[in-house]
Formats: sequence, structure tokens, C-alpha cells
Amino acid sequence: MNAPGWPGLAPTWSSSDKDVVGTALGPGRVWYTLGYGVLDEVYWPSCSTPQIRDLGFIVAGDDFWSEVKREQQYELSTPAPDVPLPKVVHRHERYRLELEVLADPHRDVVLVRYRLEGKGLRLYALLAPHLDGSGHDNTAEVQPHGLAAVKPGAALLLAADGGFSRASAGYVGTSDGWQDFEHNGAMTWHYDSAPNGNVALMGELADNEGVLGLGFADTVEGARTLALSSLACGFEAAREQFVAGWKTWAGHLQCEGIDPALQQAVRRAAMVLKTHNDRDFPGAMVASLSVPWGDTRDDPGGYHLVWPRDAVESGFAMLACAHHDEARAMLAYLIATQQPDGHWLQNFYADGRPYWAGIQLDEAALPVLLAARLDELDQLGDLRPEATVMVRRALRFVVRNGPLSAQDRWEENAGINPFTLATAIAALTAGAAHGFLDKADATYALSLADDWNARVESWTYARDTELDRKHGTRGHYVRIVPPGQTPDSGDVALRNRGRENIPARQLLGLEYLYLVRLGLRAPDDPRIRDTTRLVDAELRVELPGGPYYHRYNQDGYGEHEDGRSFDGTGIGRAWPLLSGERAHYALLAGEDPRPYLDAMLSSASQGGMLPEQVWDAAPIPERNLLPGRPTGSAMPLVWAHAELIKLVVAIHRGHAVECLRAVADRYARPRLPGVAHWRDQVPCHTVNRKGTLLVEAASPFVLHLGRDGWKQVDEHASQPTAFGMHGVRLEVASLGAQRTLEFTRRFLGERGWEGRDWVLQLVPLAAPDRHA
Repeated sequence: MNAPGWPGLAPTWSSSDKDVVGTALGPGRVWYTLGYGVLDEVYWPSCSTPQIRDLGFIVAGDDFWSEVKREQQYELSTPAPDVPLPKVVHRHERYRLELEVLADPHRDVVLVRYRLEGKGLRLYALLAPHLDGSGHDNTAEVQPHGLAAVKPGAALLLAADGGFSRASAGYVGTSDGWQDFEHNGAMTWHYDSAPNGNVALMGELADNEGVLGLGFADTVEGARTLALSSLACGFEAAREQFVAGWKTWAGHLQCEGIDPALQQAVRRAAMVLKTHNDRDFPGAMVASLSVPWGDTRDDPGGYHLVWPRDAVESGFAMLACAHHDEARAMLAYLIATQQPDGHWLQNFYADGRPYWAGIQLDEAALPVLLAARLDELDQLGDLRPEATVMVRRALRFVVRNGPLSAQDRWEENAGINPFTLATAIAALTAGAAHGFLDKADATYALSLADDWNARVESWTYARDTELDRKHGTRGHYVRIVPPGQTPDSGDVALRNRGRENIPARQLLGLEYLYLVRLGLRAPDDPRIRDTTRLVDAELRVELPGGPYYHRYNQDGYGEHEDGRSFDGTGIGRAWPLLSGERAHYALLAGEDPRPYLDAMLSSASQGGMLPEQVWDAAPIPERNLLPGRPTGSAMPLVWAHAELIKLVVAIHRGHAVECLRAVADRYARPRLPGVAHWRDQVPCHTVNRKGTLLVEAASPFVLHLGRDGWKQVDEHASQPTAFGMHGVRLEVASLGAQRTLEFTRRFLGERGWEGRDWVLQLVPLAAPDRHA
């Protein structure tokens, strides 16, 4: 008989507040997450595709019933920090429930060993299928061998080694097993199926001690075969192989010389990174096996997608603990997913299918830095030929589109920001220094890097603002400057606050710290110190675990004031990741980084998972929001775990692991650029009287040039330069101008005249800024 109440409530995912995540290191292709002490989303056959919302339990007797996850009285442990085999003990005045979860190393099956203690009580399993990444259009069925669900191309079956005494299928919110207990205090409904809706299954376990097998396949028959064969082989055999696989992998982690307590943190963080790596597509590392605020939405993407930025940050972390093979696999994957014009998609599924369509310049630059770091460690090996092709494409994109980016690293605003600018300059320098470019392109890349590096402050540094006068500083790096605007006069539309405008000069962020971290600015540069003073005053929040930071003032990406989930607007909360960025600067500046590191560690879940954000307001216990504890944002955040690894290793070694020698050496001293690269998207307004000016564009043009008010007009045809660019190179001293140069351009083809004039003021040759 079919269950009533079709199609059920609108589906949602489980909370992103994860206790632990795990997978087996073998042919098996399942990834599991635990939250509130029970199994949450399980992913198959890729870490991009969740297949269930959760698998929970009800404990019930004649006069009593309790949903285990709602009690929140449990303890969690693992055999070792780097072995994600959780054992959970739920304690209640009426019962004790012990769970142990792992993935079968050889099959697409999750195994759950359970043991219930309590007089006169029975245990019920509740399963919420969300096949193929959606709670819509699932069909649930009670079958002789267990609880099944199916939709075209995906199926699951939950079997128990002792079997089920009885079972029922239903629609969520109307005829599911939880509703049965809520209305009747016992299991009274017995429906055979619930077709094409948001469905749930419940089964009364015949024994209070045993093993569940949750199998996944293209068909129910396949899922059943896998689940039953895994149960036949036994939990202990799978457990032994599971632990052995992880211990073998962890044995290659290099943490020697690091404080033992921090070694454990590094090992756990490395395990988290490895868990987020796909099996069929090695090197594909998703950002988080979670859906931020998932218990309020049906988001098909969540964070279980590959972001090239987050992935490369994790690749550097793997290199920091000597897992070179992981970083090489990631580089190979990035080579495979690069777009023809050289950039990477904003994010994508593990198999390379696109999700969001934004373009971020740092995501084109960072893979270059990863390739260069592998080369610096002499670990590039046979990847060099393909890496060379990748680097050339990536830098062509950076050259032709930079220094502006359509999105910043928080994926919110277009413009110039110090983080993206730093990665682009470092990538141009590294690409040339590590031999990825031919001679002409290398010369051009270094020239452009020098020019951009010299102009960082003109693009992103505001002086004598209200903030500066308030805190006694001379100026500061801003978070971002929109296209065509300046740090002193531009306005930024805040994406998560209804596009409310705020002056760029008032918007602070920690993006500027990467100028130090990548070796472009000295940690004692007064501009860096002044900005840090403002950031500590405006973005820092002291919580029980230590100091944390907001992404920027006026951030709207977080819960509302009353604790309601982020719904497109909200209030940005504090990020442990940013405590790590501040700690890196503290280390390089000779300060104590340990308070920031301790804050990161303090934010972790019972299983050591680091959240994207922590709650930084008065407690709201009914929403599980407590100061310094995880919010409903993503957890674990892979980038945060990567930052933790890199921070611990940096403290041990005394320098940031991302800082390439070639970049640091080139910019260790002030460097005056040899060529001023003029582009209309970021035009310079002055030029040295004795310098070289390169007026350039992405397509051929004729330069119509005048002097001192359009005197001595002549024309110069552009020539190909490098990376597909075209330009006119002018030695300013030979032009005969005294005060100004004026020009406009006529482009070949349909575009024709650009329709505006440009003016450059001639200035004396400036000495290098001692702080540039």
C-alpha cells in the first residue's frame, strides 16, 4: 500500500554542523558525514553528490520514545587523529546507544555497528533518501532485504545483519516514521512504498545489537548486492582494512619536530583534506562535505564542489606535510579542467561539470603558484610539459584580463583587491623564474609584475580617511576598489546587504596580508602595520576561544541578529580561517602567533572539524548558537584545515609555505619598474620623463599621439608584444614633450576610434619607495 501525503514537505539537507567526515582509502566510493552523533549526508559515487539527508535513530519502549539526534548528549572518539572512524556513545537516563561508522574499503557501502542498552527498549532506523543530490522525486520501498529508495540512475538499500522486524515508507512531514511516533507514540504505520516525492523510511531492528549496511548503486538490485555482501564479510574485517589504509597513508605525513599536540592537529587536518578528495577524479578536492545552513534549504551544490582557490590552498598544505603525490594529482586535475582561454570555472563538480559561472583572477593565478612550488621542491617530474602549457594559458588570461577581477576571493565584487593582485604578481614572477615561459614572454611577465607591484598602493591604498583619523593611522589598504574607481572616492555595493553602497575607503579586509605572505611587502612596512592596526580595531572579535576576524566590516554573509539562517542577507560572523591569516602575519612580523592558532583549534567540533564561521554574539541556545562555537555555515571548511596545517608548519619553519624564493628575492628590496604598462581599464595618469611607456591593448590599434596640448601629433601602429597583447612602446625622453602626453586609439576592424582622449602628466624620475 502506498503512503498518503504525497509529495511531502519541501526537502532540506541536514545541518552543516558536522562532528566528523570520513571515507575509506580503497576502491569503495562513499563519503560519510556525522552530525549530532548520527549519520548525515552520504556521498556517492563522487564527493560532489550527496545521496541521503541522514540516517538517524529512535529509541522507544511501551511508555517512551526519543529521537537520538535531538538529545545531543553524546561523546565522539576516533582511533587516531588521522583515522576517521568515529565511535559515538549517546547517553540518556533510559538508554545507552553506541554507534561506530566506517566505509567499506572495497564496496560502495557505509557500515554502522550499533548497540542499544536499556530495559524494554527497541531501536528504529530512520533513513531520508536524497538520491542524486535532491530530495525531490525519490521513491521509497520496503523490500524483503531492507529499506530501498530509487530514482533514475541512483538507488540505495539499507540492510541489517539481523534484519528488520517491520518497516514502513512515507512522505516527509505527513506519513514518515517520525510523524508516526509524534502522533501515536509508537510505530503504527506500515506502508509498502512512497513514490516520487520527498520520502523517508523507517525500520524496527530485530536485534538491539548488530550492523547496518547502506549500499549504493545504479539499481536497487546492485545496492542490495553490495550491502548484503559487505555485511556477509563482517564489520571487523572492514574495520581492520579501513584502519590499515589510513595508517599507511598517514605514515607518509611529515610532522617531525612539531609539538606533539600540534602534530595531532596537523594529522587530523590532513585527514580532512584527504577525505574531501574524489576517488574517480584524483586531485578533485571539494570545499566541504556540507551544505551551509542545509537544514533550511535544498541547495544542490552546497560546498561539495571544487573551487580552484580552495583546492590550491589545500595543495600547498599537502606539500607542507610532504604529501607531494597529492599535490601532483591536484595539479594534473587542474590541468585537465582549465578552460581554453586559460581560466578556471568559479566552481564545478568533481567530474568538471560547471556550477557557478563567475570568473576570479586569483583562481587563474594560484595554479601557477602550485606548479612553481612543486618545481621549487623538485617534485614536478613528468608533469612539467603539461604544466608548462597550463601556466602559459593561465598567465595569458592573467595578462589579458588583470589586474581587475570580475569577482574577488569572497565571490562578491568586481574590481582590484590586494589578495588577487598579490597572487597575480607572484604568478607572473614565478612563471618566468621557473622556466615555464619562453624568453620574450618571461621578459614581458616580469616587466608587468614589476609595474603592477609598484602600483599596488595607487590602486588599493587610501590615505587620511575617517577611519585613519579615528585610529591615528596615515592610511590603509582597502578590501576592494570597483572598476574605474579609486580607493579614496569609489563606492562598493555590498552583495549580501541588498547591494547597499559603502565607500571603498571605509571597507576593510585581511586581503592585504597576502602582500606580505607572498613576499611582495615587508611585514614592518608602515602601510601594512597601519592597516593591521585598523583591522585589529574594526574586524577583530574576542571570544572564549581567542581572537577571530570578520571578512570585512558590514559583511552580510551569516545568520541574522535573532539567529535565523542566512537567506541572502544577514550578518557576517567571525572566521577561524582569518585567525590563521592574522597568525601568519604575526609570525612574519615577530609577534606571537599562538593566540590565533589556539583560537582556530578552539573552534573545532568534537571530531576536530573547523567551521567556516563561529557565533560572535550573545548565545541563542535554542538555535545551538553559542559564542565561539560553529554557526550554520560550512563545516568542515577545507580551506580552514589547510590554513591550520600551513600555520603550524610555518611556525615550525619560520616562513610561509606559499612564499616562493623567486618572488621573495625579486621584491626583497624596492624595485622601480622599467616599463609603465598603460591600459584603459587601469590607466596610469603620470609617467616618468626618462621612463618607458607601453600603451597596450588586447587587439591591434594605431596610437594617435600628441604633446603638450595635442602639439606635434603623430601616429604609431601597435606591434604584437606577448601573450597575444599589442602595444606601442615609447621612450618618453625622446618624444619632446614638456608637460603632458595626449593620445587616443583607433582599433582595427569594426571598433574603430575608441571615442575618448587620454592625458598623462610627465613627472621627474622617482626614487623607489623604500616601503614599496
